[in-house]
Amino acid sequence: MRRGSARELRELFLVYFEGLGAKRYRSFPLVPDDPTLMFTVAGMVPFKPYFLGLRAPEVARAVTAQKCIRTNDIENVGRTARHHTFFEMLGNFSFGDYFKREIIPWAWTFLTEHIGLDADRLYATVYLDDDEAHDFWRDLVGLSEDRIKRLGDDDNFWAAGPTGPCGPCSEIIYDQGPEFSCGLPGCGVGCDCDRYLEIWNLVFMQYSRDESGTLAPLPKKNIDTGMGLERLASVVQGAKGDFETDLFWPIITKSCEIAGVKYGDAAKSDLAVRVISDHLRASAFMIADGVMPSNDGPGYVLRRLIRRSARYGRLMGIEEPFLASLLPTVNEMMGDPYTELVEHGSTISQVISLEEERFGHTLSQGMELLEDELGRVRRESGAALSGAVAFALYDTYGFPLELTEEISSEAGVEVVREEFDREMDRQRERARASSKHSSAVMAKSVHTELADRLGATRFDGYDSVSCDAEVTAIIRGTALVDSISPGDEAQVFLSRTPFYAERGGQVGDTGVISCPGAVFEVRDTVYPSGELIAHAGRLASGIVSVGMSVSASVDTARHDAVRRHHTATHLLHEALCRVLGPHVRQAGSLVAPNFLRFDFNHFSPLSAEQIRLVEAMVCAQVLANLPVNTRVMSYSESRRLGVKALFEEKYGDVVRVLEIPGFSTELCGGTHARATGDIGMVKITRDESIGSGIRRINAVAGMPALDLFQGVSSALRSVSEILGVDAERIASRTSELLEENRALLRKNQELSLRGALDGIDDRVRGAARIDGVALVSGSFSAGTASRDMLRKIGDRIKRMDPLSVSILAEVSDDGVALISMATDGAVSRGVHAGNLVKEVSAILGGSGGGRPAMGQGGGKNASALEDALSRVEGIVRAQLSGAGK
Repeated sequence: MRRGSARELRELFLVYFEGLGAKRYRSFPLVPDDPTLMFTVAGMVPFKPYFLGLRAPEVARAVTAQKCIRTNDIENVGRTARHHTFFEMLGNFSFGDYFKREIIPWAWTFLTEHIGLDADRLYATVYLDDDEAHDFWRDLVGLSEDRIKRLGDDDNFWAAGPTGPCGPCSEIIYDQGPEFSCGLPGCGVGCDCDRYLEIWNLVFMQYSRDESGTLAPLPKKNIDTGMGLERLASVVQGAKGDFETDLFWPIITKSCEIAGVKYGDAAKSDLAVRVISDHLRASAFMIADGVMPSNDGPGYVLRRLIRRSARYGRLMGIEEPFLASLLPTVNEMMGDPYTELVEHGSTISQVISLEEERFGHTLSQGMELLEDELGRVRRESGAALSGAVAFALYDTYGFPLELTEEISSEAGVEVVREEFDREMDRQRERARASSKHSSAVMAKSVHTELADRLGATRFDGYDSVSCDAEVTAIIRGTALVDSISPGDEAQVFLSRTPFYAERGGQVGDTGVISCPGAVFEVRDTVYPSGELIAHAGRLASGIVSVGMSVSASVDTARHDAVRRHHTATHLLHEALCRVLGPHVRQAGSLVAPNFLRFDFNHFSPLSAEQIRLVEAMVCAQVLANLPVNTRVMSYSESRRLGVKALFEEKYGDVVRVLEIPGFSTELCGGTHARATGDIGMVKITRDESIGSGIRRINAVAGMPALDLFQGVSSALRSVSEILGVDAERIASRTSELLEENRALLRKNQELSLRGALDGIDDRVRGAARIDGVALVSGSFSAGTASRDMLRKIGDRIKRMDPLSVSILAEVSDDGVALISMATDGAVSRGVHAGNLVKEVSAILGGSGGGRPAMGQGGGKNASALEDALSRVEGIVRAQLSGAGK
């Protein structure tokens, strides 16, 4: 058997099926164009519309090495030899072309002749009643009966959902030898141990299941196969598990070096470096495909993986951020063929480093909670920490259970594992209920059927804003109709169109579709399915029917404004890269006629100077009046030329390249100005954060920019007149006025405090005493006292009487704010200011709390304040009497 590297095995597979007539596709993104899935979980996901009959396939045979993410069992990663989050699935697919007779011997030939696996170690499983597959394994391949095993639905039947395409499958099993066996008497093919290892699954989609469960033969049968590269590499390289292959081992070795440990010496550190090697690969690929850390969706999974990696580093004693230092190893292993890892290396490194640093802060907060809980357990003379607390630390603060157990053990406290396990099981159930699986159904619609019938709409809008066309279809509501009448809302489909349909952040065109006696007002243009273009709008007059010859005309003024903003977006993108650094990468955009919005990777707000530099750089390109050129070329050629590609776009084999000579070159299918000088002035209007490591700028170009400048200029003139200074002195004069105002406010506060304190001395001296503790209460209007003043009054009371408790209220239109303070002497006798505020706030319809020496709260029901304050004496008395028991 050849000892091939994973890179060689990947290429051997792709070349083999290319030689059998398959088209090789680049790996599709990890976040699929599929509303039923969060991640691409298998090689067939990008081809699901073909298998489900939603779209006609562009080829009959395909082959891929597909990047995949699965997150249903993250806790088991590193604990077994085979669980992973990120993995590569080698897959070949037939859409109504070859079937069982072909794929079974092809798969056998690849494994035995091209890879060199020992044929005597290979077995095949087939579905219970799939005699056809059984006979092909026996007659075409030559497997003996004892090496063909029949298994049931759980192992050897695949379905896309409760209804729709489905069929039996056949798994190829490799016997790794008795040293991998569980040792049980019944160990054989189908055992869960690692001896009989499934390496390739061949799915035969030959049926369609209806709602009654009846299986009917499909008119065109399909093939979907999947083989994990990691698993194949472990067999070929003679490794004990996937983690000891060249897809993980370099990361493990580097992690051990950083942690100062040796792999194999301790189970704890071995687990940690396996988890890190898996999660770091997944994190790097997710960021390269445009996923950013967030609190939901794919971004939440990414955040969890980065933080799990960091915490396992801490378990090995690595206190400083270290994950980014492993990325060069990942790039060396996977950068060929996955060039996105290298191209976006700066972004990947910065995102991971920032998230790891933030996790360090979160971990500190978790430590405070754990120490508080351990202190409570000790005070209550307990010996066990609640598993619910341990789970909260795990889920909210990223504490691994092992870390909580270790710290608790040092304090002589045991964690109730059973409670933790129950909480974990509940979370898994919630995740299963809310997650989207590959078995979810993608429904066929009127648009998908129309796309299959009509195919792609010819787009003429790169060269013209009007053309003659034929109406090919009309949809009103959800139904195809032959014609529409005045007032009808509908989607009109044409044989060709100058209307740009919304895509890549650029809004769709508007305009009119007309013929003698009829006008259809186009309000939006979209792609409802595939490359089919729909013109959505309302029929203003006349009748429009299928087959009618019409004239399609775009609203040129709006269209030109969009074009200016789109080209301005490219200029801003490049300027941001040059000013902020090469890590800047587009993370989303909106190009409209009146403004543009651009989202990009960056980790801090733009300074005024950085905004000035970006705007100046863009302005220089506008003044240079550079031509805006477009070229059509193959995607592979564009990559060789270093053309910038955007992660959220899914590019075909042929792409459009937009070039602003000497400044910017990007892939883009949108419409653009003919020269940079057409754009006019460009002004950034807003810079804000929209997520971890993601900034958003808004900008205007052309006439909207002029409108902005004129509006700002008018406002400046008005302010200048009000302040009585020239525009150049507005800022300094405003600062002077603000300082004067602050001085007046301070003076007013001093007067208010003096007034509020009037009589406080007498009130303290005459305060009622409860078991020797002075109780002072009072209320103030918002005009005479603020929360800060209430604190100062409370401090004054404490200084006057070392054995006192006070509760003070500020009444405003919003309700009542409460502050309570107790001296050390009062606290030692049982007074708890936080609990006092809590009870009083409840009477006011609110909430509160705090420490024994100080509490704050409040409520909305100001009318209950008198009643609430009248109960304070009883509450304090109860506290004092309770402490004496």
